[in-house]
Amino acid sequence: MAICPYDYVYHFGDGVTDVGNSVLIQPWGPNLPAAKPPYGMTTPGYPTGRWSDGLIDFDFAAADTGYPIVTPYLSGNTTGNPAIIFSVARSPVLGHEFYEERGVKIPPFAVSFEGQARWFREYLEQVCSTPQECADRLEKSIIFFGDIEGNDIGYALSQGKSIEEIRTYVPSIIEAELNIARDLIRIGAKTFVIPGNSLIGCYPYLLEALQSDDPEDYDEYGCLKKVNQLIDWKNDRLNESVQLLQAEFPETLLLYSPFALGFRAYLQEYVGNGTVPLKSCCGGGGNYNFNEEKFCGSTGAEVCDNPNEYLFWDGYHFTEDGYNRIEKIMIPASFPIFNCTILNRAAAGIIRPAVAAF
Repeated sequence: MAICPYDYVYHFGDGVTDVGNSVLIQPWGPNLPAAKPPYGMTTPGYPTGRWSDGLIDFDFAAADTGYPIVTPYLSGNTTGNPAIIFSVARSPVLGHEFYEERGVKIPPFAVSFEGQARWFREYLEQVCSTPQECADRLEKSIIFFGDIEGNDIGYALSQGKSIEEIRTYVPSIIEAELNIARDLIRIGAKTFVIPGNSLIGCYPYLLEALQSDDPEDYDEYGCLKKVNQLIDWKNDRLNESVQLLQAEFPETLLLYSPFALGFRAYLQEYVGNGTVPLKSCCGGGGNYNFNEEKFCGSTGAEVCDNPNEYLFWDGYHFTEDGYNRIEKIMIPASFPIFNCTILNRAAAGIIRPAVAAF
């Protein structure tokens, strides 16, 4: 682990980093899958609002950067906590209206990037008494944007939209993300991590929705080539835009994080040799153990015996083991960039992140 020179850490995003916000959104939250077993079966043994069998991406990342406890914004327990999560599972960057106009359905509990940013501004009003106080707090903070755009793309693909049409969404997606960064920079934020997307062409929900009889549609791991090519193209555009934003605000630190590289490293090490399948641990059967009508936790869905043998938990989200392994690939490389002091995790007294029930 490492100790980093920031007093606060904030995260926007989706289910990769949602530690309990979605299950607190009324009226849907209490009935969402993450509010019920078998979610949380590995850690701590009961549901905590995380969309996994246990811990998720940012539990490990936060602990490895000196923040062993992370708090969902909607818990109301944010004033004295340094690591606050605004992420909401299954959320896209763009809002409901954008997708309604294009005939794409997104979950009613989803909160767009702008909606999460609105929560953040409300949070700042609670913890700051003056704009300067907020600026001082933000200067001592690191702000993470999740790889949330995968939902914008994935929802549209799974509902029959063409790759050509989805490419036209990308400028709006990137502009929305960077405009939020600009707004935060103007009120004092100095340090950002903006990741590219994971390779959603390997995710069970899309593998099920876009199954093909043509072997040429799949890569050596069994992932959908054209979908991942779209993600790579979008990630390149985002990276270019982050560099332009860095030039626009040279006094800030804006790190583009290539999540797809970490995911590819995982594929090469575990999927390529047949150790880990591209199917859900928890699901409703089929080639990828994914069925939207028998989603994980619902009647008829089954759970694998050992989630540690799987990357995917429910078709959209990873298992605790999958998150942990990918985080170990991604996070250490960023320690020098943020002037973090590297420590031995066990010696620092943090063996596993702490988990609170929702």
